[in-house]
Amino acid sequence: MEEDLQNIDRSNGLEVMHLTLVAGCRLALICQRFIFTADPENIKGKGENFLHDWQEFLGHGIFTTDGEAWAKSRQLLRPQFVKTRVRDLDIFEKHVQQLLFLLDGQGKEVDISELFFGYTLDAATEYLLGRSVDSLGNTDSQFAQAFGEVQRIQNIRVRAGPLQHLVPRQEFRKGLRIMDSFIEPFIQDALRHSPEELDEKGAKSTGGSTWLHSVAEFTRDRKVIRDQIVNILLAGRDTTAGTLSFLFKELSSHPKVYSKLRQEILEKIGSQKAPTYEDLKAMPYLQHCINETLRIYPVLPFNMRVPLKDTTLPRGGGRDGLSPIGVKKETVIGYSTIYLHRNPAQYPPVSASFAPVMEFSPERWDKWAPRPWQYIPFNGGPRICIGQQFALVEIGYTVVRIVQRFDRVEKYWGIEDEKVKSEIVLSPAHGVKIGFFSAQDR
Repeated sequence: MEEDLQNIDRSNGLEVMHLTLVAGCRLALICQRFIFTADPENIKGKGENFLHDWQEFLGHGIFTTDGEAWAKSRQLLRPQFVKTRVRDLDIFEKHVQQLLFLLDGQGKEVDISELFFGYTLDAATEYLLGRSVDSLGNTDSQFAQAFGEVQRIQNIRVRAGPLQHLVPRQEFRKGLRIMDSFIEPFIQDALRHSPEELDEKGAKSTGGSTWLHSVAEFTRDRKVIRDQIVNILLAGRDTTAGTLSFLFKELSSHPKVYSKLRQEILEKIGSQKAPTYEDLKAMPYLQHCINETLRIYPVLPFNMRVPLKDTTLPRGGGRDGLSPIGVKKETVIGYSTIYLHRNPAQYPPVSASFAPVMEFSPERWDKWAPRPWQYIPFNGGPRICIGQQFALVEIGYTVVRIVQRFDRVEKYWGIEDEKVKSEIVLSPAHGVKIGFFSAQDR
């Protein structure tokens, strides 16, 4: 997918995409009807069906189900992301400290993207299971390697569409076995306790209760628990790591932004104190930097809907593309969040107070607020990401701890590293090579 995304890179791709994606287009892909759109009115549509292609990997989790099964998944998982759990930031601290050690502080070149993918996997497994896979400290982690390989092959399978039966699956299923063998003992341990015991364990708040324990209070079905763990793990690692990677890529290109962000952090909490949930919310420039990153680099650049019955989309028909268009049942409707977010027609005119759309400018958020469905990095409507606040808090906490420690960051990547890729989520195609400098090394 790396080359496809060059059409929507900063340099010259928006014009090309604009010619074909203003309202929508229909493509015939091996006798399968397909509609592609980037119109916010169409993206509001419901009826998502995450095709059966994903079920071998994700099972019957929240991302692969519809209707009543989806509602039950959401009901099961929503309590695990309530504000009281999101506010518990201790889960990140020890992994952040390991990350900071690897960043050196003397200007050594590091691929921050690779480190972020390890960091977020470690934090996610500790949050979900109570034990980290320690991929930052162990580059040979079997689970981390298997998880990455399964995602890589899954991406190929999905893009192959009707030809996916031609994609070899030996390594895919080997990776699934490694993942499941790691997860199963944790499920087994949780199910040894009765729901009442697990509830008491959580109420004591001794630090021994985990996300898995909370889920096991409500279901004793091993398969249901396994599927939900893998679904949340996929979202919890990749989306956060990708966003952090792009944010520090931009910060390395914009030293004034980095300096302004560091000033806000130091004025608010100093150079040592770990931020609280309230601290993070009280740093507007930090929030602007995160929002601006998600605007230019939405974590899911492409998504799809499949209507469960014949329906219409509000736009795409008629000579001007502004009239409704009929859509048959089971037609695949692809939509592009990245084009929506980068489309100049969705924004105010460029001015002294509003930078060009493709320019990284956290200051635009001082006075500008997107209209509904104009900015959807975590989707919208009933399907809005239930882990949105958890992800934003993890991103904010990580940024604060890094910027507290390092006085400046230097860019070691060049124009050839501008490419992005989308396997399942958006990420830098060639990593992000930068160097960090502690205050005493200026």
